[in-house]
Amino acid sequence: MQNAEALFQNMAILIQGACLLDVPVIWMEQLPEKLGTTVDEVSTHLKGLKPIEKDVFSCGKNDEFNARLSEINPDNVVLSGIETHICVYQTAVDLLKRNFNVEVAADATSTRLGHNKEIGLEKIRRAGGEITSVETFLFEIQGIAKGEKFRELVKLVK
Repeated sequence: MQNAEALFQNMAILIQGACLLDVPVIWMEQLPEKLGTTVDEVSTHLKGLKPIEKDVFSCGKNDEFNARLSEINPDNVVLSGIETHICVYQTAVDLLKRNFNVEVAADATSTRLGHNKEIGLEKIRRAGGEITSVETFLFEIQGIAKGEKFRELVKLVK
């Protein structure tokens, strides 16, 4: 993956921030028996969650993901992961077709080849998805520059 260290750090911040702000997280893994499991730098922040295994590129085509999404019943979905131009893109398009508001945290996605990330993000944008960053998303959810959660969020991103 391109810029793997920054990717893992941003994913960890996104997960920790989501938990801090009571935003539900769904953890997916693509063929972990063949491709490996989620790296420790990320999975350590997913305590209490169980990964959902998938063999399809789009999470939207996975029954367990769809069941969990129905339980949460969100209007908005923020995506993070790899590969931006394959799994993230196809998931975004499927969720957009189902009338979810979809955002992709661009700095918490990656690809093996850099140009594919940009292609994936552009295709998501053209399909109607929004491109955001980890910090933009978290502070947008926080919405106010005071309180304990705000102080914790500032510590998290610094």
